[in-house]
Amino acid sequence: MSAFAQEIRIQLPHIDLAARVYGPEDGQPVLALHGWLDNSMTFDLLAPKLQGLRIVAIDMAGHGHSGHRAPGAGYQLWDYALDALMATQQLGWEKFSLLGHSLGGIISVLIAGAVPERIERVALIDGLVPDTGEADKAPKKLGEALLAHISLAEKKKTIYESVEQAVQVRMRGFMPVSQLASELLAQRGLSPVAGGYCWSTDSRLTLPSPLRLTMAHAVAFVRAVQCPMSLVLAEEGVLTVEPDFMKILSSLPLDVQRLAGGHHLHLDDEQGAQAVADCFQTFLTAR
Repeated sequence: MSAFAQEIRIQLPHIDLAARVYGPEDGQPVLALHGWLDNSMTFDLLAPKLQGLRIVAIDMAGHGHSGHRAPGAGYQLWDYALDALMATQQLGWEKFSLLGHSLGGIISVLIAGAVPERIERVALIDGLVPDTGEADKAPKKLGEALLAHISLAEKKKTIYESVEQAVQVRMRGFMPVSQLASELLAQRGLSPVAGGYCWSTDSRLTLPSPLRLTMAHAVAFVRAVQCPMSLVLAEEGVLTVEPDFMKILSSLPLDVQRLAGGHHLHLDDEQGAQAVADCFQTFLTAR
């Protein structure tokens, strides 16, 4: 079921990241970033269909086989952006492209807007800007986040009697996925524990954000990107149901292609993965 990929570890000064590597050593470098609570297996159907690329799909901190952040640390967007940039330094990449799904797409845009001189191209799957929040809501949001963090210690992870049970529950989760997608994510996301299995993601990943970018902040990052950007918009994904986002989408400097499918259309089945690959193949290999 799983495509052939090389397993590597990238040791940063503050955390150890795991990654799956696809494609020839001399392929054009692409850093692939997955979505929230997913892992690098999200690219296991798509990456082999993209030819001529050296795709390094990392498990972001707190996900998959990567390390969890130290006590007292958090999982803010800019923390992931720093991890990603430091990982490319370890890989010896001066310039590279980004391939991001959902949260990974958001982080890709932040990176490309912040250090545009490092980025060749940005390919996005149903992810572009984060959930935003205006200034008047910030005090309340911070209070909620602080209290949630304090109460997290009282919460226990759900234990599933079998891998199959965990897979079925993930299929019906906040972002529903196909059985194939759930099985692939489970390969890298489940850990055996007393009494069965649990998802190995850091529990702190479920905490609310203490601070959100405003819509003006988010749009500024998109406009700061200097390289070509391509967005695959899932017809049944998360972006099409955001009216404020859809209003500004046509004014943003990126190519948008709509495809049938849900938020994980690149992972739900081979047909969806091929459709996304068809959108990105020429885009990512253009010189």
